[in-house]
Amino acid sequence: MSEVRLRFPPSPTGYLHIGGARTAIYNWLYAKKHNGKLVLRIEDTDAERSTQESIDGIIDGLTWLGITWDEGPYFQTEFAADHAAAAKKMLDSGHAYKCFCTVEELEAKREAAQAAKLDFKYDKTCRNLSAADVAAKEAAGIPFVIRFKVPEQEGAVVFEDAVYGRIERRYRDIEDFVIVRSNGKPLYLLCNVVDDIRDRISHIVRGQDGLANTPRQILIYQALGAKLPIFAHMPLTLDLQKRKISKRSHGEIVAVQYYREIGFLPWGLINFLVLLGWSSGDDREFFSEAELLEAFSLDGISRSNSIFNYKKDDPKFITDPKALSINGHYLQTIPIEELAGLVKPFLQKANIWNDAYEADRRAWFLQTLGLIRERYYTLVDFTTLGRAYFADDFEIEERAIDKNITKNPQLAEWLPLLADRLAALADYNRETVEQAARALAEELGVKPGILINGARTVTTGCLAGPGMFEVLETLGRERVTDRLRNVAKLFA
Repeated sequence: MSEVRLRFPPSPTGYLHIGGARTAIYNWLYAKKHNGKLVLRIEDTDAERSTQESIDGIIDGLTWLGITWDEGPYFQTEFAADHAAAAKKMLDSGHAYKCFCTVEELEAKREAAQAAKLDFKYDKTCRNLSAADVAAKEAAGIPFVIRFKVPEQEGAVVFEDAVYGRIERRYRDIEDFVIVRSNGKPLYLLCNVVDDIRDRISHIVRGQDGLANTPRQILIYQALGAKLPIFAHMPLTLDLQKRKISKRSHGEIVAVQYYREIGFLPWGLINFLVLLGWSSGDDREFFSEAELLEAFSLDGISRSNSIFNYKKDDPKFITDPKALSINGHYLQTIPIEELAGLVKPFLQKANIWNDAYEADRRAWFLQTLGLIRERYYTLVDFTTLGRAYFADDFEIEERAIDKNITKNPQLAEWLPLLADRLAALADYNRETVEQAARALAEELGVKPGILINGARTVTTGCLAGPGMFEVLETLGRERVTDRLRNVAKLFA
């Protein structure tokens, strides 16, 4: 195939999770790098579990990430006629046959194999039924499935995976597998191949768990007379217990929507997910889109499973620390005006937005964001760790109280004294604030840090943060003095 064409075929049985998003990202990058096309195909043949809500969620997640597609979304159920035609073609060509074995008969054979400590594999009972036998069973109304007729001669399915290299599966190790159920509905194995042939897919980039299906799908390609695509299987993403990451087992922590809600930047999440199983070879962690497109290749995909470092029972781990680090890098380096637009809806949701931040207090707002973002990792941090800058009702960290306040009960008197000194300043700025604080500390015979750290705790609620005198200047004299004078409530 001269044209590079890839596809992302999610099943709409839940939200878009990070494993699916990573698959979409790899396909998107490869298609974009090679001036190809990305097809979005919704594989909605599981009627009982597929929902419109899931479809909307998948599309919304991809759109938020900035993953664009060139064709689709197509829906697999719309092509049922294609799937049925392919099954009929293989029946007519002798590559498939009708199997009338009942569930009970197959279960009895499976139990017998287990009793003999053998692996169960269909014994091809119906493989060589005569046309007359088939007609008689059909006339009697006996249900049947359609099985693929795997070659019986010595040989193997052999293909070169772009990640795992040469893969070989002997024919004798592949049973005659079902491609159409007894209710007439084709299985994923068949639908997937038929859709990829129709959509002229040149590269199939998917999870390593799809590798087991590949030899059987290659047999279907060959039976339908279609050229094989290039296969590239990505490593799995596991948790710390080495379990595969899944929406069923891990809940919202693996949902793309979760990262949107806690204030990840789309590119921050993309950058993190790309590195879950791929490397540029030079240990880089941060990429612009142009840099990533230049560096990305199937050769860089690892064969080793990646680890999603999330401890479910540890409240400090809202997600993988590396994800936070990468997102924090972009949060701390994007243009301040861009950041302001991203922070606004989070402040609005927390009911601490002020329209003046887009009018006469714009300069203060931008300056404040620039000051406090250096220690923040998500946009939600501006409404939690940074709440004291935008509202007077904020929580004070227990560890900050323990370390900076309760060990020095004299602060109940000293901080109000500092408030008086700051209130009396003719010119209130970081230099005069610092001079006043250090002068008071000297008069009291204490280390300046005791006053400074105490002031940080009662004015921002945090144990750590930006330079304290910049903070006091930014908060403003009125807020600072009010908060310093209210320190006594921490000793109540």
